[in-house]
Amino acid sequence: MPTYYGLRIRLHPQVYEPAEDTFLLAENLEVKLGERALDLGTGTGIIALLMARKADFVLGVDVNPIAIELARENAWLNGIENVEFRLSDLFKNVTGKFDVVTFNAPYLPGKPEEPIDLALVGGESGREIIDRFIENVGDYISPGGRVYLVQSSITGIDETLRRFERAGLKAKVIARKHLFFEDIVLILASGK
Repeated sequence: MPTYYGLRIRLHPQVYEPAEDTFLLAENLEVKLGERALDLGTGTGIIALLMARKADFVLGVDVNPIAIELARENAWLNGIENVEFRLSDLFKNVTGKFDVVTFNAPYLPGKPEEPIDLALVGGESGREIIDRFIENVGDYISPGGRVYLVQSSITGIDETLRRFERAGLKAKVIARKHLFFEDIVLILASGK
């Protein structure tokens, strides 16, 4: 069983395995003691479990039921109890406000055909899920809250920054990693 950042993480072929985009988020994420955090598209739960080291409470959600079961198992394996995992299409089953919201967004254009595709395919243009996220995230962040969004240059970083601006959030790229034919970026957004 692989270990990431001191966490033992069980994997499943139908759940996105932690990769370069996950590590970019993990290495640039700031969570303060006592905060409440939300991890959308939690997958194996690795980001939620890392945030649980400092956060008071972490909610991890995913649209893939296999991911939710796996994330719960990974929390149990690591003895982490201040985290809850819930099935949800973005914010559908989420209530309350959070100090930190993370989302390693699916961004490939196309239609999902199996559960693993839900982690990769972001709709016909590749932006549909990112755009829905940006339109709604403001309702779930507490005053002074922060949003961390991972996406690829394939789906238009400038468009994402413009949409955050229109949604009333100030956003900027805080980290970037070049891979083969794309740049993976981490965008930090917060209230103005």
